[in-house]
Amino acid sequence: MENTSFIALSRQSALRRQMDVVANNVANMNTAGFKGERMMFVEHLVKSKGGEKILGDRLSYVRDISTMRDLSDGPLEKTGNPLDLAITGDGYFMVQTDTGNHYTRNGRFQLDEGGQLVTQAGDPVLSDGGQPFFFVPGDSKISVGRDGTVSTTNGALGRIAVVSFDNQHQLRPGASGMYTTEAEAKPVKKPAVVQGMLEGSNIQPITEMSRLIEVQRTYEGVRNFLEKEDERMRKMLRDLSEVV
Repeated sequence: MENTSFIALSRQSALRRQMDVVANNVANMNTAGFKGERMMFVEHLVKSKGGEKILGDRLSYVRDISTMRDLSDGPLEKTGNPLDLAITGDGYFMVQTDTGNHYTRNGRFQLDEGGQLVTQAGDPVLSDGGQPFFFVPGDSKISVGRDGTVSTTNGALGRIAVVSFDNQHQLRPGASGMYTTEAEAKPVKKPAVVQGMLEGSNIQPITEMSRLIEVQRTYEGVRNFLEKEDERMRKMLRDLSEVV
């Protein structure tokens, strides 16, 4: 009955990974611009042998192969803060960090002490020319157009970079809704930037919490099965040793 244990172990491994993914979704349900992820599984079928007929004619091994990101828009949340920006549809803001350019849908921006437009972590937000934005004390009434053009009472300062990628699923997620990639960032031809609003995460809290509880219960069930199977095997070996 070794195959029985192998099947349970494959299932437990897949459930552990799924639990990590769902838990990360739950932890980021309040992160602006966060995109939920789902596990992708592959099932391997083999013929059953001998005493394993109780499991049917075929045995199924489960293996998780990847995660799929849900790229649908999250709900728009009005903040009234002129530095809060949201993107509707395709696109990511481009941010300069010590390790290179990162990309995000989290438009919760602010001004640092030097008047530079930055993220909550203090990283500069870049223009479509790859330059940061600086505001001087005389700048007032900050306005951001739908195409990302930033203006004040003293005139236009530039246009915020809104970029996309041929395969967005290859973006590697990081902290606070940031993504990294070596792929080429391409300007979005017709960006749709909304000022004074933030894009919420596209996580459905009740659904995700229910999924987390379900996965945890299934994981515990598989673990209990493996513990009982291990004890059964130990008992069988003890009985055989006594006979010999």
